[in-house]
Amino acid sequence: MSEALPRTTRRGRLLTLTALAAGLGAAAWALRGLPGSFGRNPDGRDERIRNSPQYADGTFHNAPSELVRRSEPGRSVPDSLRRAVFEKNGRTPVRPVPLVRELPPATAAEGVAVTWFGHASALVEIEGSRVLLDPIWSERCSPLSRVGPRRLHPAPVPLAALPPVDVVLISHDHYDHLDMETVKRLVHSQSAPFAVPLGIGGHLRRWGVPEHRIIELDWDETCTLGDLHLTLTAAHHFSGRSFRRNSTLWGSWVVAGPNRRVFYTGDSGYFEGYAAIGAQHGPFDAALVQIGAYDAGWADIHMTPEDAVLAHRELGGGLLLPVHWCTFNLGLHPWAEPVERLLTEAKAHDVPVAVPRPGQRIDLDAPPELDSWWTGLA
Repeated sequence: MSEALPRTTRRGRLLTLTALAAGLGAAAWALRGLPGSFGRNPDGRDERIRNSPQYADGTFHNAPSELVRRSEPGRSVPDSLRRAVFEKNGRTPVRPVPLVRELPPATAAEGVAVTWFGHASALVEIEGSRVLLDPIWSERCSPLSRVGPRRLHPAPVPLAALPPVDVVLISHDHYDHLDMETVKRLVHSQSAPFAVPLGIGGHLRRWGVPEHRIIELDWDETCTLGDLHLTLTAAHHFSGRSFRRNSTLWGSWVVAGPNRRVFYTGDSGYFEGYAAIGAQHGPFDAALVQIGAYDAGWADIHMTPEDAVLAHRELGGGLLLPVHWCTFNLGLHPWAEPVERLLTEAKAHDVPVAVPRPGQRIDLDAPPELDSWWTGLA
């Protein structure tokens, strides 16, 4: 009896150590690549960052706004977490999302065409040039490859199959807009530069993007690439890929050819800046407007569909193309609610809307009729 106990104890300890080692191994596997996905924050010594009107006390800030709505009373972080865990009904489609798997044409449109790949990723063809917006082709929008929000539909076309683009535009450094693996693949499959808000160049450099392919802009700065004029404009949002927030700038984009113009909101709460952007840079042939992942507690960082219509009207946005919905479950609302609310509001104000399937190309000179393809999927 006296010998059995030590053997049992040793066996139990061995099993415990084995389980612990397996757990640590699994954790290490899940966390692999994590430091790299965080990117590299600027150290604050960059003269352009320190001199930016948006930068003070070590971080970037939104422009002052009297119109931004703060969180509703009673809508706290714990409340949002509770709803995220316990109120999941309807947030994902119950049937496959219909995709269009056709590649964009070999020759870019002489007018304006937009191919939406899902979430905020899109290819804008404008007067013979191509602009790729916030591309994410990874399975998850997360610093981890095995944890985090997962795609609700596949990428419609392979990233490597895209035709040559003239520039890749990034609105901000959140994981659903700036994806490390997609950036690394674009370094090899494309030769285009990356135009980004101030500070995001640090992330790109860490991921192997050559210096000559990085263009960093502050709000209201413009870069010219051939016939393209790209202007970073304001947005009301925030940034951060790890525990530090707002060390890089965020923004929206004006994409201008010789005669045609497209606007992309990035992520933003509604603010009076849209009227100013419209007055200075509009009117636009189309605007890609964020409509999803809204909540009463997040009104200062994400627009509701009703906000999106108001912003679009103030921009002089032309055809409204809704983005930031469908692909990832990032909000607390039902999956199809953003587009349904958007269409109700747009109809009330006679705003033209096109809602493409992921992968569908929209010719702005001949936009398709709405077909409600999302109905019955959730």
